[in-house]
Amino acid sequence: MSLPAGVHCIPLPPSVEEYRALRVLAGLSPKTAEAAARGLPNTVFGVSLREGDRLLAMGRIIGDGGCFLQVVDIAVVPDRQGQGLGKAVMAQLDAWLRTNAIGAYVSLIADGQAHRLYAQFGFTLTAPRSVGMAKVVA
Repeated sequence: MSLPAGVHCIPLPPSVEEYRALRVLAGLSPKTAEAAARGLPNTVFGVSLREGDRLLAMGRIIGDGGCFLQVVDIAVVPDRQGQGLGKAVMAQLDAWLRTNAIGAYVSLIADGQAHRLYAQFGFTLTAPRSVGMAKVVA
């Protein structure tokens, strides 16, 4: 998938500060600086879409690197949503998965209507066979 003019893809997650800011801007839950500093280096594969120095979008794959992987942190700045940047992030992650994750169980949690985007990359709803569960440790 081609990127809009002036937008380039960096195959790395963003900095801790940018990561935290983009999560909030995109409507995802906030993360502490400590949590982000501990988590980001454990990214199996991640991408950042930038226009100059500005972070426009991001996405990461986390997990054990072999058997189980999870797609997380798909986020786009509000003023650039609906322009294909989320799809471009997913295309990069999907390309990595197709090359590096053969036989792995890859999961994600889709908020709202995001399942429509993920379905374009082969993700299917698991219910009723299985359902996602979560626990936030405060």
